[in-house]
Amino acid sequence: MNEEQDEKLAREYFQLAYEHQLKGELEQAVEYYQKSIEALPTAEAHTFLGWTYSFQGRFEDAIAECHRAIKIDPDFGNPYNDIGAYLIEQGALDDAIPWLEKAMRAPRYENYCYPHYNLGRIYEMKREWRKAIECFRASLAHKPDYSMAKAALQRSLARWN
Repeated sequence: MNEEQDEKLAREYFQLAYEHQLKGELEQAVEYYQKSIEALPTAEAHTFLGWTYSFQGRFEDAIAECHRAIKIDPDFGNPYNDIGAYLIEQGALDDAIPWLEKAMRAPRYENYCYPHYNLGRIYEMKREWRKAIECFRASLAHKPDYSMAKAALQRSLARWN
């Protein structure tokens, strides 16, 4: 196959994987993300494979996929945020902070609201209300209709006052 065919096949497998993931068919999603990566490794496919692993509680595998994504495209913000989120789930709050900060600076990222929100979650867990409030406000500045950030901001404001 040539590069154009590999790219087309990778996109087709990625789409199938994503459709299975949305239906909660995680094993099939994993299989198709892996096929997409075999056809043409992309940062997106590795990141989404990691995301699927996280739904299975496989956080170490999810983090490993994010590292592979970063190696392919260090400008892609999603895997930095995802590593931070997975570390939060594992209780490694301080370890998550630099990953979320990298996501905030990533040149290729469409959802800056998420690393701000996740950093706010860390500060909320640490009961550092002022920092949490700043992060949730920053998240809402990027996505004003982000309901989880709105709720977290209200919760943090109520606890701080």
